Amino acid sequence: MADNKTIYNYELLYNNVPCPFVIKTMEEIDEQSGGIADDPHRHNFYTVIWSHTATGRHIIDFKEYAIEPQTLFFVNPDQVHQIITDPKPTGYVILFTTEFLEKNSIRSDFITNLKLFQKFDETAALSVSNKMKERLSLFTSQMLTAFESKDEFAMESIGAYLKLFLIECNGHCSLHANTNTQSVEVEKTLVKSFKALVENNHFQWHQVKDYADKLNVTPNYLNEVIKSAINISAKDFIQNRLVIEAKRMVVFTDKSSKEIGYDLGFDDPSHFSKFIKSQSGQTLQDFKRSLVS
Repeated sequence: MADNKTIYNYELLYNNVPCPFVIKTMEEIDEQSGGIADDPHRHNFYTVIWSHTATGRHIIDFKEYAIEPQTLFFVNPDQVHQIITDPKPTGYVILFTTEFLEKNSIRSDFITNLKLFQKFDETAALSVSNKMKERLSLFTSQMLTAFESKDEFAMESIGAYLKLFLIECNGHCSLHANTNTQSVEVEKTLVKSFKALVENNHFQWHQVKDYADKLNVTPNYLNEVIKSAINISAKDFIQNRLVIEAKRMVVFTDKSSKEIGYDLGFDDPSHFSKFIKSQSGQTLQDFKRSLVS
């Protein structure tokens, strides 16, 4: 089997060989790791964690969530996370790459259109009802059986059941749930476009006006729509994304605070330092030290 940290860590392996899809039980992972929690880390594949009886903490992009029985977490590539479970957890961990989706004819926009994988702002656990549990158990057992088989079309079978699994979860996700009609659809599209723009341009665009101009709306309207959809203003969303990226960089690079500020589009190091402290209550170096204290 893979080494202790591989399953929750950087490279997707099975039997020490690169693999585009892995499904494991939490019991196996706990046994392999000797019950020792991972350090905060990130990787380049998608992660689905389904707790059956597991309890503990799941820290995603430096925000802590409770792991409770019958809950699901969905983690994007590049998000920083850390799983700390109490003894003898049970459940499943499903890992898959973008390439796995492509090879199984699952379009890239399928994942982005789901309400499950959020970049950094909405990652609370999804509760699993009894009825939902029955269907998800069927899909996971089929994926596990296919994964452990040597069937020629195992990955194709897994791809089909994975898609059904995600569709089932998405149907129970309440994020952005609305009952209005056309105007709501327009606003949902605007929210999605805004989030994508922030993800791709936060290194250079720091003002709401930058995004409003690109989306052909006024800054006030953009703020109203974002506030209504995710309970924070467009300005706060942009600033939160900058803080998350700064924290990721100070943890995973050797760059100084000054260098990180330049990378994030701040020409004045003192302005960047004041911005980080005002947003998070501490300097980047204090934050980094707090993770190992």
